[in-house]
Amino acid sequence: MTLQIQHNKIPLKTQRCVVITGGTRGIGLGLAQAFLRLGWSVVISGRDATQLQTAVQQLQQQQGRNCIWGQCCDVTQSEQLQHLWQSALDQFSRVDVWINNAGTCNPAHAFAELTPQDLQQVVQTNLLGTMLGAQVALKGMLKQGFGQIFNMEGWGSHGEWSAGMTPYATTKRAVNYFSHALYKETRHTPIQVGVLSPGMVVTDLLISSWQQGDAKNWHKMKWLFMFVIDPPELVCQYLAQQVSENRKTRAKIVWMTPWRLALRFLQPHYWRRNPVKGTALEHFK
Repeated sequence: MTLQIQHNKIPLKTQRCVVITGGTRGIGLGLAQAFLRLGWSVVISGRDATQLQTAVQQLQQQQGRNCIWGQCCDVTQSEQLQHLWQSALDQFSRVDVWINNAGTCNPAHAFAELTPQDLQQVVQTNLLGTMLGAQVALKGMLKQGFGQIFNMEGWGSHGEWSAGMTPYATTKRAVNYFSHALYKETRHTPIQVGVLSPGMVVTDLLISSWQQGDAKNWHKMKWLFMFVIDPPELVCQYLAQQVSENRKTRAKIVWMTPWRLALRFLQPHYWRRNPVKGTALEHFK
């Protein structure tokens, strides 16, 4: 069963609309805030009704009540995703962009130490959820005659490896292949398929995965993450702006480009900063 967060319908039906799965926190919430600042209508989803209510209220306070809609949705359930799509149409009459952002991460333990439930949750949410979400969005966009679908890349999408991240990275590698295959299937249609690559972002998902894992795995990668991690506000504003301006299929919108990373090595600020200050990772030992 899904739960709807009610509000007044937006009167301007020509305003562009984005659906963001997993939009109650982290990158998803940051993207919602960024699109609202750009003047879009925004639909967010989440599995937890309380978290969803809180996120919608936060967004309404920041940007006004008429352009935000929240819908409870488990992305591993196709019928709930279909209801999410229909709710977006009912409220805003169109879906210009669908972002498969919902994801989870296993505790950073050795693979042999993870439970079957850990593996099932990561694979079902990150991979199956992305595929089902893309399928629902694709069917709806083909019917309306336009739209863009973006899948979320992450650590492992291009073969990156770190201790404790094997299941998560495996799903992101698979999402990368799926995105390419979906582009191949849709390249002769009006539907555009792309990927978003936010890099390493300070979110509660990232923090909890390391905090719940082996401390030695965090310390092996700490130097790199401290150097490349960024706050979600900065990254999400860039991603939303690029999506808003995109007009091509197979778009790959990347925050941490090789050029941006190279420039950081020349800036002392990035060698001195502590992006996890004030979080559970600051004194993780």
